[in-house]
Amino acid sequence: MADNARVCWIEQDEPWALESQLISRLDLPLNLDQNRHNAFHGRLKELRAQARQRARELPISS
Repeated sequence: MADNARVCWIEQDEPWALESQLISRLDLPLNLDQNRHNAFHGRLKELRAQARQRARELPISS
């Protein structure tokens, strides 16, 4: 991530409005919310569901 991820921020009174605009315009394959148009959306949703199920089946240690 250090080589490939970029982070920036701006102050925004209504960040949810900006988020919707950015998600609709950018290719953000790991963000499922409001991102059904991404070609990877269905596959990622399926993979995450499988990972949750596997995690639920693991023993809990204390």
